[in-house]
Amino acid sequence: MHFETANVILYCKKWEETVAFYRFGLKLPIHAYTEWFVEFILTNTSRLSVADESRTSIKSGDGKGVTIGLQVAEITAARACLQDAGLSPTVIKEVWGAKVFYVFDPEGHRIEFWAGRARV
Repeated sequence: MHFETANVILYCKKWEETVAFYRFGLKLPIHAYTEWFVEFILTNTSRLSVADESRTSIKSGDGKGVTIGLQVAEITAARACLQDAGLSPTVIKEVWGAKVFYVFDPEGHRIEFWAGRARV
């Protein structure tokens, strides 16, 4: 089996705030947009979507049990960029041989930014 793209869909109660977080806070480009669903581009082959739970059959998990891991080339620069965007990144620490920090979207999903050694 060969996958062309991958997409994670987050079902959200705080849909508008969550869309603004990814669009303006993380500055992700939009691939597709409707009045209740936004698909953002992470890479050429990966997407992150935000769906308004009031318009879907799947409900929000309230941010529980989800971590979105994003590898970056420059961890310090990435953290500074998010801090400048008004987000509240955690301090950089070492986890499994990589440098990491976290931010949380309005729905409570944890976004992990990491750089360094390949993780297991």
